Amino acid sequence: MVCVYCGQKTHVTNSRLQRRSNQVWRRRECLSCHALFTTNEAVDYAATWTVRGASGRPQPFMRDKLLLSLYKSLEHRSDALVAAGDLADTVIRKLSSSITQGSVASGAITTTVTVALNRFDKPASVHYQAFHTSS
Repeated sequence: MVCVYCGQKTHVTNSRLQRRSNQVWRRRECLSCHALFTTNEAVDYAATWTVRGASGRPQPFMRDKLLLSLYKSLEHRSDALVAAGDLADTVIRKLSSSITQGSVASGAITTTVTVALNRFDKPASVHYQAFHTSS
């Protein structure tokens, strides 16, 4: 990685896995100007995972689509956006263990979201199920 201040090479001085957000936190130091800065590195799921729908045609996995779907189900809550973001991270973490060859069935996503919503907010789960069928 290059320095955000001078564009020269950097090295990592500290690194920590952020399990809740599926990210890696890194503290970096520039080899040239010795500036310190922090980066958060996350997987680009759209480039690594595909979703197989009912038609069988693969589509890129989009976290934003999952987030929006969760947000719509949680709109009745005052913390809907934060809760949807946290639930999206939880669903992605659960899905990552069932991914085979970079592909996941859309039904597996629906089932995982339904289970997570049932535990978190039953009315939101009912709303989600009304618009999403396991396929």
